[in-house]
Amino acid sequence: MNFKLRQLEAFRAVALTGSITRAAQQLGISQPAASRLISDFAASVEFPLFVREGGSLIPTPEARYMLVEINRVFEGLSHLEDLRQNLKDRTAGHLRIACLPGFATSHLPKVLTEFLKDRQGVTVTIEPDRPERILEWIVGQQYDCAITDGFGGHPATESTDIPIRTVCILPRGHRLEAQNEITPHDLRGEKLIHSRRDSPFFRRLAQAFTDCDVEMTSWIEVRQFTAACTIVAQGYGAAVLSALDAEQYRDQGLVIRPFAPRFSHRLSLIRPVTGSLSPLVLDFLDHFTLSLAPFVDHEAQRQMSA
Repeated sequence: MNFKLRQLEAFRAVALTGSITRAAQQLGISQPAASRLISDFAASVEFPLFVREGGSLIPTPEARYMLVEINRVFEGLSHLEDLRQNLKDRTAGHLRIACLPGFATSHLPKVLTEFLKDRQGVTVTIEPDRPERILEWIVGQQYDCAITDGFGGHPATESTDIPIRTVCILPRGHRLEAQNEITPHDLRGEKLIHSRRDSPFFRRLAQAFTDCDVEMTSWIEVRQFTAACTIVAQGYGAAVLSALDAEQYRDQGLVIRPFAPRFSHRLSLIRPVTGSLSPLVLDFLDHFTLSLAPFVDHEAQRQMSA
């Protein structure tokens, strides 16, 4: 049975108004056009739609049952239109984000809360994992975007690299707390908590100590900077890491100082190079990039842009 939407509109309008004339006015069509729609619809359903009582058209019992379902159809269409408008305005949709485990519990939740505040129809999936797994997901288009580090590039992805300032963190009351800047010479003999040895960041850190002819005292190797922050906040060791991670723990007893010689932690926002990139994803990436502004190493950024 091939119902036409216009027929359903006409039937619904007549049922609500009790008059073909008023229904035609409501729909903005002529009375003969409304009569034809009702007649064609009645022929399709093969039972009477209305009976006349006291000058008004009253739906038959069968028509009343059908009217309930037709109302649901129009409610669904109204919802679909709301969804279309929300998608157009970027206030609805689903966002799939892969990230390093540290981001899932520190900076990202706050950024997402701000991003979703005016986007009540948006839902989000966050999946934390190691960089290698994150790259697999983006290449396979299983996630819309990702936040990672040490990214070396891949032909199936597009990326934006953001250099983050490096700082030294110390427990409150540490002997170096009064200094405005921390160097490898200052950290001679200090038990250091650092990123894994195969990471680009560790290689830069180790080179900084080598260039200053200082032996680095390795104590604890961690995969995520957040683990180093937690240990130092408990009063143990020292660490050189991303200013972004350190800031999340400032209120938990960390002393944060600039580190010299200067080098940055390179954060990468990556996305699939193929497939459609929704405006919602672009909005989120812009919002997240803006949230990093207080932590950016501007000198390194200028060098990357040159």
